[in-house]
Amino acid sequence: MLRQTCLGAVVVLGVAALANGTFMLISPANWYFAVPGVTTTGPFNQHFLRDIGLIFLFIGTAFLVGTAQPTWRAALWSAASLWLCGHALFHFWEVAVGICGPSALVRDFAAVTLPALISAVLALWSVGERAGHPDKGSAAAA
Repeated sequence: MLRQTCLGAVVVLGVAALANGTFMLISPANWYFAVPGVTTTGPFNQHFLRDIGLIFLFIGTAFLVGTAQPTWRAALWSAASLWLCGHALFHFWEVAVGICGPSALVRDFAAVTLPALISAVLALWSVGERAGHPDKGSAAAA
């Protein structure tokens, strides 16, 4: 049951990251104005938003490929989680140094902090699962 829940959660994270990245690449201006709080972080920059859109495509791909490929799961999920956690910590830093007010953390929680926390738990689970089952590289383990 835990395994299916973890795999399902990662699929949701992966699809959400792919959707977000695709939106950022295809229509950066619409993304910029549609996401609450983004306009307060600086002026619109199409190139920057598309750069970040590519990162979200890589994150979504890492989650989904890791779901399908147990041999690569821990590495891919950990790499994706590392970026998401770094991004969330950056938001906390902005509040700590006075760039944003604490309300930004509340506003951004569902889209920034929560995915980072969930991805960190799932990455740790994948590392533990891999350590407990060295045969996870087999096709039957997927």
